[in-house]
Amino acid sequence: MDIRVAIRNYRPYNEQEAADKDMILAFLDKNPDAFYRTNRTAHMTASAWVVNPARDKVLMVYHKIYDSWSWTGGHADGEEDLAAVALREVREETGVASARLLSEDIFSLESLTVDGHEKHGAYVPSHLHLNVTYLLEADDRDPLTACEEENSGVRWFTLDGALEASSEPWFVSRIYRKLNEKLKRNKV
Repeated sequence: MDIRVAIRNYRPYNEQEAADKDMILAFLDKNPDAFYRTNRTAHMTASAWVVNPARDKVLMVYHKIYDSWSWTGGHADGEEDLAAVALREVREETGVASARLLSEDIFSLESLTVDGHEKHGAYVPSHLHLNVTYLLEADDRDPLTACEEENSGVRWFTLDGALEASSEPWFVSRIYRKLNEKLKRNKV
């Protein structure tokens, strides 16, 4: 399904998702380069909330730029199949081979602020990630490997432990807590 149609059809979980859905759709309508990071105002990204089969653990990476435990994800870089982007990023960032989509449906939407930072020796100005999140499952017995370019650790946490491990208060209160709530309510 076309990602624009999928976003349009997505039923927001809360006020944050409703507002971000409207912003993402408006941005996509006006910016043909929205799937490329060359758009320095905002661009599309995909993330994954990766859970184990028992649904009592979530897989996190220690992100070097954000200096925090966080979900996996990355830039679309021209790819409009954001579910494929989310799956690719999980495999690249964690080394987990068993990761699979639990559904091709969008699990969550968010507009994420990114502070200016250095990457590959060049300054990247502050911008927005217009993010689509998918729910994935992986075997928590698979070997884990950090992607040294982006993260310095990969680890399974309990659902509450993931909230405690992250040092980004906004992500904890607005995103990760919401993802855990949705996981518990959906019983996928």
